[in-house]
Amino acid sequence: MEIRTNATDVDPWTQTLGLLTQLCAPRDVRASARPRETRRARPGADGRNKLYAMSERRTVAVSVVERQSATTVSIAWRDATRCSYGDQVWQTARARVGGVCAVSGRPIAPGDSVYRPRPTRPVPINAGAMILASVLEQIEETA
Repeated sequence: MEIRTNATDVDPWTQTLGLLTQLCAPRDVRASARPRETRRARPGADGRNKLYAMSERRTVAVSVVERQSATTVSIAWRDATRCSYGDQVWQTARARVGGVCAVSGRPIAPGDSVYRPRPTRPVPINAGAMILASVLEQIEETA
């Protein structure tokens, strides 16, 4: 049996469990646990973050599962580093803030017709994503 003589030694198993607990914690808890200088502002959280929201471009795979109505569509959204939704309902809206189309990379101006994930609980990780309505219509026409 091993007796620890240094109080600062951390059992590897305890350390592993602690790291896994941090990874499984809600996003706001994880953010508050990181040092301030490593935190990144949430895209679109306020006016100062608009540039960040427009500059953040991730590689995602988006495919239309089915058109549910004139204003809603079921989308399969796959982002290897953040989230994956196999059947997520998106609905038409007017862009409240500027951004970037998740499919085409084209800029989105406030007031543009877009599709956004339908609000649900818990809030989806891709809740701030937008797809230009014209781009989605082109995808449906070519399918």
